[in-house]
Amino acid sequence: MAYASHIINHSKKLRNAPKFLWHEHAILVRWFSKDAQPSIGKRDDIWKIRRRCYWSSERETASRSATNGTIAMFGIQKRNMSMMPMEVRNPTVGLAFNQRFSRSQVYLRRGFSSDSSGLPPHQEIGMPSLSPTMTEGNIARWLKKEGDKISPGEVLCEVETDKATVEMECMEEGYLAKIIHGDGSKEIKVGEVIAITVEDEEDIAKLKDYKPSASDAGDAAVKGSSTSSPPKEEVAEQPVSSSEPKTSKPTAAPPVEDRIFSSPLARKLAEEHNVPLSSIKGTGPDGHVLKADIEDYLASRGKEALATAPKARAATPAALDYTDIPHSQIRKITASRLLLSKQTIPHYYLTVDACVDKLVDLRGQLNSLQEASGGKRISINDLVIKAAALALRKVPQCNSSWTDEYIRQYHGVNINVAVQTDNGLFVPVIRDADKKGLSRIADEVKQLAQKAKENSLKPDDYEGGTFTVSNLGGPFGIKQFSAIINPPQSGILAVGSAEKRVVPSSGPEQFKFASFMSVTLSCDHRVIDGAIGAQWLKAFKAYVENPESMLL
Repeated sequence: MAYASHIINHSKKLRNAPKFLWHEHAILVRWFSKDAQPSIGKRDDIWKIRRRCYWSSERETASRSATNGTIAMFGIQKRNMSMMPMEVRNPTVGLAFNQRFSRSQVYLRRGFSSDSSGLPPHQEIGMPSLSPTMTEGNIARWLKKEGDKISPGEVLCEVETDKATVEMECMEEGYLAKIIHGDGSKEIKVGEVIAITVEDEEDIAKLKDYKPSASDAGDAAVKGSSTSSPPKEEVAEQPVSSSEPKTSKPTAAPPVEDRIFSSPLARKLAEEHNVPLSSIKGTGPDGHVLKADIEDYLASRGKEALATAPKARAATPAALDYTDIPHSQIRKITASRLLLSKQTIPHYYLTVDACVDKLVDLRGQLNSLQEASGGKRISINDLVIKAAALALRKVPQCNSSWTDEYIRQYHGVNINVAVQTDNGLFVPVIRDADKKGLSRIADEVKQLAQKAKENSLKPDDYEGGTFTVSNLGGPFGIKQFSAIINPPQSGILAVGSAEKRVVPSSGPEQFKFASFMSVTLSCDHRVIDGAIGAQWLKAFKAYVENPESMLL
């Protein structure tokens, strides 16, 4: 009873909730009581208490799942109050992100004051999980300082994920009492505490020297288990060592056995050349070392020194001049995903050459209309994206991904476009590219490419793609290349540059010039058979060589 009343009176939020105190104070106390049972007629009243995160440890410990997420409960058992980390997806407590990041996991843990620790009520904010592949993150910068008042909707800090930089917002009033990981902190594991918040401003000073207790306890447990095992080994070895003195006395090494017999001349010669007699095998009577033995040893040592001298010089080449560049988050995730792709996906490649003369002519006509209307120019890559999207709609087997139980075929055509920046490789997505016009595709590609260069892409800007287009021909002049599939997708199109070739002509002239572009389709053989990949390339080539059909 006393502890329940203490928590109610101590919490600022409960003090500011008069309706809750007047109508449900007795109910909450009965829930904390050891022997009392709740005599509540309405189930909604019990649920209100449960949503306040208080629960009787003798009835249930752990957590209760709600329809809109998971709400953690605190176990109160007799006089010791305990806390457990919780995964918060309910927007009623703690920190959260914009609605577009509703799938993110935010790790929070609330603590109460106790006589032993002397800490005021506080809340530990953990590193959130902002993408399916995120295991750790970096703190780019804090927009709030220690001691600042925080309100719902304000941005606390910027978190660098494995793919983008995301703003972290607060949905609960309070004060930022302690920043555990400051600006530029690297490789913070998901769930690790990064900051502490309190409800009352006077509690900030009490948490000045605060350190996360959960991690310390974990480290102590590991250290305790590692240091507790050696004494057992020592105890087991003591009986063996205690029995050794009884047998070691008669087996003391006699000094006669360590003596090396040699002639006076050999001993003098060995002293002059600093040769230990113990390293020479004597050839005299009873193993005596003779002068000849010393001379043979000196001769052999001289030959070895001459033979090893060139090797020693060759083993020390000139030092290389280099600079170690730390891995960025996007570089780490790109490396791990591409390695996973090459190790687990059976790639095969199909290449075709498509004539792009009509495509270039159509682009010129469309750009004339765009300039007249004030729109943005359309690039060859925009036309390629449109042709790839229409080919995927025509051959939907290529718009699929592999799972262990089934092949998932997507109904929407979302094209990822590879964009190279100074920070690494990004693949923003054009959603429903088969249903959008060329002008809109051109606008979205330019906007997403600019956001990628500014490292400001959001998860909605790059997640959910079903196929990828990578173009190294236009910007870099690469004739042909093979791209690595971006999992979980099953195909990626590598676009090369266009070049003029001499081809046969049916007119009065026997030959003419035409521009051809080489494209290579990388396929996952688990999903796309060779004939299916060939059908897709045939459809893609038809759209490129007859671009008017894309406008129908």
